Amino acid sequence: QVQLVESGGGLVQPGGSLVLSCAASESILSILTMGWYRQAPGKARELVARRITSNDDTNYADSVKGRFTISRVNAKNTVYLQMNDLKPEDSGVYYCNVLVPTIRTPEGYLEVWGQGTLVTVSS
Repeated sequence: QVQLVESGGGLVQPGGSLVLSCAASESILSILTMGWYRQAPGKARELVARRITSNDDTNYADSVKGRFTISRVNAKNTVYLQMNDLKPEDSGVYYCNVLVPTIRTPEGYLEVWGQGTLVTVSS
């Protein structure tokens, strides 16, 4: 089963930038979707950005549109989240998520999560 490891989180001032990385333990060529979610203390996990591989359709949360960009480098088996103009409300634990095709489940895919990386936006 593919495993995901996030990195790149940290403390940044408002208006700053960070790039989060999500390294997969095997090829990501076959993944169905890739996405980033975040969870702030006391709040539910929410979708930040997601890209569907088949048609390259990309969705962003309204709060991050124009500031965040999701991308992938297949040769590195890595998914990225470029975050610009960060705001304090962007703080939280960011999780990488992929859907991997499989015949082992009725849905035809397996959902895999990374362990998360903490982003803190504060002056």
